[in-house]
Amino acid sequence: METLDALAWPVGRLGEAIAGLARLRGWRLRSTEAPVWQTGWGHDNPEALSGWLEAAAAWLGVEAELVEVPYTEVASLVHGAGPALLRLPGREKPGFLALLGRQRRRVLLLGPDLVVHRIPAEVLCTACCHAVEAPLVAEVEHVLDAVGVSRRHRQRARRTMLGERLSGARLGECWVLRLPADASFWQQMRQAHLPHYLLGLLGAYATQYLCWILAWGLLGRGALHGRLDPAWLMAWGLLLVTVIPLRLWNTWVQGRLALGVGGLLRARLLAGALRLAPEEIRHQGAGQFFGRVLEAEAVEALALSGGLLGLLTGIEVVMAALVLGSGAGGGLQVGLLVGWLGVAGSLGWHALRQRRRWTTARLTMTHALVERMVGHRTRLAQESPSTWHLGEDQELAAYLALSHRLDRTTAWLMALIPRGWLLVGLLGLVPALVAGRATTVTVAIGVGGTLLAYEACRKFVMGLGHLAGAVLAWHQVAPLFAAATRPQVVTLPAYAMPPGEPLDEAHGAPLLEAHALVFRHRVHGAPVLQECSLEMRMGERLLLAGPSGGGKSTLASLLTGLRQPESGLLLLGGLDLPTLGTAGWRRRVVAAPQFHDNHVFAGTLAFNLLMGRRWPPAPADLQAAETLCRALDLGPLLDRMPAGLWQIVGETGWQLSHGERSRLYIARALLQGATVLILDESFAALDPETLHRVQQCVLEHAPTLLVIAHP
Repeated sequence: METLDALAWPVGRLGEAIAGLARLRGWRLRSTEAPVWQTGWGHDNPEALSGWLEAAAAWLGVEAELVEVPYTEVASLVHGAGPALLRLPGREKPGFLALLGRQRRRVLLLGPDLVVHRIPAEVLCTACCHAVEAPLVAEVEHVLDAVGVSRRHRQRARRTMLGERLSGARLGECWVLRLPADASFWQQMRQAHLPHYLLGLLGAYATQYLCWILAWGLLGRGALHGRLDPAWLMAWGLLLVTVIPLRLWNTWVQGRLALGVGGLLRARLLAGALRLAPEEIRHQGAGQFFGRVLEAEAVEALALSGGLLGLLTGIEVVMAALVLGSGAGGGLQVGLLVGWLGVAGSLGWHALRQRRRWTTARLTMTHALVERMVGHRTRLAQESPSTWHLGEDQELAAYLALSHRLDRTTAWLMALIPRGWLLVGLLGLVPALVAGRATTVTVAIGVGGTLLAYEACRKFVMGLGHLAGAVLAWHQVAPLFAAATRPQVVTLPAYAMPPGEPLDEAHGAPLLEAHALVFRHRVHGAPVLQECSLEMRMGERLLLAGPSGGGKSTLASLLTGLRQPESGLLLLGGLDLPTLGTAGWRRRVVAAPQFHDNHVFAGTLAFNLLMGRRWPPAPADLQAAETLCRALDLGPLLDRMPAGLWQIVGETGWQLSHGERSRLYIARALLQGATVLILDESFAALDPETLHRVQQCVLEHAPTLLVIAHP
């Protein structure tokens, strides 16, 4: 314990600890100045400390996530969580360990002296579990003494009993550090050690293929010489046996690469989707986004399979060329192989262009179909039934014609290249046979090399098909991938405290100020808001009423930071968005958007309520959610649900009525504990009696309230 206390970082130097761990990991930091925690902020507030740590990490260009670990998984956390910050429990003065990683049975800790120390992993596990184990140790020891467990088995029995008693206990206050989604994709792959796995795969596959060639070479040599010695047969068998573990290793590494790259790609695309502006989403429509989701799956599947297949095929081509070079055909067959692969590449390029046209037609039809489905009610009301299907037959006919051409080209490519090579490769042996330079052994080697090249050509064509599909899918997904790198305004760590600290201390001063805001949906379009100004003070309740299309919802999106004004000044507690950062601003100003801009996600009711607060929730969060739901007149709904807050809702679960959804959106906004709450037509679907109770609940819980409604 004394050793760990000496390696513990104080709260005031946590920013320096994060920067030190990031540098040792080789991460590129955004700032060279480490944030400093102020002693007056109170480290006994877990929410404040967690918010500051996340903001300090983001300021440095790192992502920090608070995790809670079950007691039974502490060892896994210690061995695999690095880099991370781990708070030592049971200390009056808080101390944090900077966990860098592990090395065999020891963990690497970065000390306050900026030196990496190695300590046994068991010591750290004991320190993490000491606070929860201490009340039970005496009881467990008494039971072990009464049963008469020997000293040899005592430790194992103690660990088993404590594990059973503490299986439900959770150890919190561990912040895992990782690269953000907008970091360099290559750096993220390096952090996940994916290049090492790839190099290992290529080396193991080359070794496997070489062993396979040598094995059959030994067998063929013995057969051609008319004798098979036991020693040669034993060597042949050993080489084949060696191939088995190598092939198992290759299969495992391919799965590891697929999971690693796929996970990073999905995280990057999700980050990009979340950074799209509302105008971009509305302009592209649901159809195009649905198509991009489908293409994202294609990129992950086809790029990985095609890329790996192409790399492995390259190894097979090189091996086949070496065999052909030592056969009767020599350099002639090698040259024919290279030329034939060039022919295959040319045909593949022709197929790629045809597939691009086919993909464009397919996506156009998909987009049109989804948009018609989304706007089906409007279509029924505004269009004549006789015009509903105009153009569909022509689109299908053009699509079928493109499909026929693509299938024909693909069939020629799949059939001609491998089988055509057999003819070309065997013709490469003719000059040597005619000149009389060929022997039985060299002819056999040439034929064997031709067969190896046949298999390589077959895989080469398959790889071309996969890569062509991945390239075309990437054109659809690339905008989302690039959107993840859009710069975001990062919260200054000094203003990363929970809502109410320290912005709300200026009594009498405006809390939220908007001066002369101007906003346009399009660069050259008419302004939706022109010289718009607004002031709100702490505790005020304002009603903003106006006709449809007057800019009320646009103003709400500006106040919440979803949109940026073209000109004007927007302040919160006297601070602008660049000072507070996007996360800091949205933590203090929260809105419940209009019904068509809000969603019930396929998940539990608890997740839909607390998704803006923290997840996984603490018992206090669940209690607050249930209390607020009952205050919003959702108690009968909770009572009807078999699983209560843990009932699955959304498209695939329990269906909510229009009014229930509206109150869920209000509860979601209130549970975030923001200083300013904006409700955009949230009461429109409520009957008068329910409306009165919901309004009273909102007035009681919202510190500052802006309600948007029609006159």
